Amino acid sequence: MSSTEAFYASIRAELDAIRDAGLYKRERIIATPQGARIRTADGRDVINLCANNYLGLSSHPSVIDAAHDALRTHGYGLSSVRFICGTQDLHKTLEQRLARFLGTEDTILYGSAFDANGGLFETLLGPDDAVISDELNHASIIDGIRLSKARRYRYKHNDLEDLRAQLRQADADGVRYKLVFTDGVFSMDGTVARLDAMRALCDEFGALLGIDECHATGFMGARGRGTHEARGVFGKIDIITGTLGKALGGASGGFTSGRREVIDLLRQRSRPYLFSNTVAPAIVGGSIAVLDILEGSTELRDKLAQNTAFFRAGIAQLGFDIKPGDHPIVPIMVYDADKAQKLADRLLELGVYVVGFFFPVVPKGQARIRVQMSAVHDTATLQAALDAFAQAGRELGLIR
Repeated sequence: MSSTEAFYASIRAELDAIRDAGLYKRERIIATPQGARIRTADGRDVINLCANNYLGLSSHPSVIDAAHDALRTHGYGLSSVRFICGTQDLHKTLEQRLARFLGTEDTILYGSAFDANGGLFETLLGPDDAVISDELNHASIIDGIRLSKARRYRYKHNDLEDLRAQLRQADADGVRYKLVFTDGVFSMDGTVARLDAMRALCDEFGALLGIDECHATGFMGARGRGTHEARGVFGKIDIITGTLGKALGGASGGFTSGRREVIDLLRQRSRPYLFSNTVAPAIVGGSIAVLDILEGSTELRDKLAQNTAFFRAGIAQLGFDIKPGDHPIVPIMVYDADKAQKLADRLLELGVYVVGFFFPVVPKGQARIRVQMSAVHDTATLQAALDAFAQAGRELGLIR
């Protein structure tokens, strides 16, 4: 066997091992826009409980109309990066609007939130500096930190005493600048970072504080400004990264927001910004319309909170083990990867679209169904989903 043939054989063997372990991920095909209900490619009409469409804006008529308008007036794409000929007036408008919404001085757009985190740390921090990161931070944060030459410290999840210990250790190691970075909301658990206490701790140790707001911007806090608003530290966060691909319209694109000089340096040195195409005009136009909606009313945010409370109470009453909290991410713990996939498959047969999560997306032994609420769900739809969970859970022996 040649070395090339051996390479492909090793890939096939690895895929077989993933299948044998019950960890193989299969893509389900849908044939409609995101909504409270969707249609799968095989024609089934199902309740959608696993999209990041928190506010239901991914198919909102005003957002679609704004995207069409931008497509007509500004074209399909820029075919370039920002500093060559890829910056339009729309991009500058969206960046200014996001900064105002988030309570910062300036914002820079990226092709994705993964790129925003990927281009952050190596641009701002050097080998004499330190990043102190929550152990459950998103993969994009982990990868972004790996790209930097900064020293790396990890603290136990949401554990302020361990964070204090890591800050002390960084000082003992003689680092120059310290950046504490955390998810504002952790995507697999729905837990919310304790930003008020973290801000106080960072001030005590002279550290910067940065947050990834992908699962918060648009609906966390009284006005939907994010986790920092919900925790009472609006305007007091040094760096915010986030996405346009979840609550803010659900298309694609990411951003970093913060002090003006930080954003200016990212424009000069951040590699994903300098070497990736500009966010498409239609997405930018639609995102501006999203901010118009959010700044005009809290109706969608309030409806999402009501739906979350209703479903969380219902699923707990059925006897499922869920992660506590009040976030629209509702992790229903199954613990076994095979059982999680069987539960998801049975629920699909019963008309509910969910997905099982298991290693490497979550730690081994922590398999789950991650349910996500949306403002477009109504009570009857959520009750029908709860009835399906009750039937499937009893059939699989997960509840009595």
